[in-house]
Amino acid sequence: MAVNEVQGVISRAKGAPVELAPILVPDPGAGEALVRVQACGVCHTDLHYREGAINDEFPFLLGHEAAGIVEKVGDGVTNVQPGDFVILAWRAPCGNCRSCRRGRPWYCFASHNAQQKMTLADGSALSPALGIGAFCELTLVHALQAVKVDPAASPLAAGLIGCGVMAGLGAAMNTGGVGRGDSVAVIGCGGVGNAAVAGARLAGAHTIIAVDIDDRKLEWAKEFGATHTINSTQTEPVEAIRALTGGNGVNVAIEAVGNPATYEQAFYARDHAGTVVLVGVPDPTMQIELPLLEVFGRGGSLKSSWYGDCLPTRDFPMLIDLYRQGRLDLDAFVSERIGIGDVETAFERMSRGEVLRSVVVL
Repeated sequence: MAVNEVQGVISRAKGAPVELAPILVPDPGAGEALVRVQACGVCHTDLHYREGAINDEFPFLLGHEAAGIVEKVGDGVTNVQPGDFVILAWRAPCGNCRSCRRGRPWYCFASHNAQQKMTLADGSALSPALGIGAFCELTLVHALQAVKVDPAASPLAAGLIGCGVMAGLGAAMNTGGVGRGDSVAVIGCGGVGNAAVAGARLAGAHTIIAVDIDDRKLEWAKEFGATHTINSTQTEPVEAIRALTGGNGVNVAIEAVGNPATYEQAFYARDHAGTVVLVGVPDPTMQIELPLLEVFGRGGSLKSSWYGDCLPTRDFPMLIDLYRQGRLDLDAFVSERIGIGDVETAFERMSRGEVLRSVVVL
């Protein structure tokens, strides 16, 4: 079986700067697809991998928020063929696990990944970020991770649906169940948070309150549909949210930071019987303490949103259609185009809150 040598961005050790290295990518085996990556967003999860906050299975091949063209497929593949324009998904439901059998494939516990390993030139096996590894000219995935969408879409915009945009939109539309006339607060207005703002607007929310510590991010939130903004360094956010909702709090509070302090704000900023959605990814060491009587007495639900509780084959094409119709401005999430050698600098800009998304163009 042929092996393809390409350049990719790897992380060799916890906290070490990423580097470009030759990557050996095998041709697809049964059930696999080889995808030529056109664009890949720089997501905070990639930084989590570099920092060892996901696991310690170094070396990692980073990148997972990607779109590209199917180059080759292996035996038995029927969902895509060479030449198809696809978004890569890190959830590819198996259809057989206990969650899939319950009719909840968006919680699949045995998601498909490629069986063959991509390696370094010396044969060292790479761990692809979220089973994808797309800071690379070619990547090998399970064919069901490749979701065919309208090829008229921009690869830079489409790739963002593969992770951050889907996570935020889904937190509002799927997990939070935001509906017409609802009030929503989104705490943390980076890429995922602003996608939640956009999702709340698409779902018909009447009041959408964006909360952040950075006025620049709050201005972005207005562009995505926020009706009100709160800088929480200047105004106590829970009181301000209640003041904007008749003293009651919001129907749905979405925490897009992953921090105990902001989660507590979301908890108290919701109305009685309201919903809290955690979509921000916490540090493994973080703990939260809430009065159990308040958890009981306020009712409603406390939810975590995994990948926006999405079903990629259902949701990716739908969101691309909304983008093509001008109803979802995916292009606005793209702060800058960068080369494959600029990922470390993009991590620095992301950490400083200067961008929604840097996108690697290959």
